[in-house]
Amino acid sequence: MARLYGEPVEVQTGEDGLPVWFGWRRRRYAIHAVQEYWLVNRDWWRESNPVPARPELEYWRVEASAGQGRPAGIYELRRDVAAEVWTLRRVED
Repeated sequence: MARLYGEPVEVQTGEDGLPVWFGWRRRRYAIHAVQEYWLVNRDWWRESNPVPARPELEYWRVEASAGQGRPAGIYELRRDVAAEVWTLRRVED
């Protein structure tokens, strides 16, 4: 069962834009794999210019762990593009 924390997290991305690690509750989680990535755009069909300049939200489903020897979990990172705020949703341990 997914647990929604909605807590802001610090995320470090690489030069390619992929998240590399995130900091949550005083721990640094290394991202081992990106499982999924998707974008959410505004209601483009209601606007005169149907192609949005950029997405409103980016979602990354990642496998990450809080250190060597610690079990990995599945997390969803969400980035609000305009506000440059990242939040976390823990999917499974």
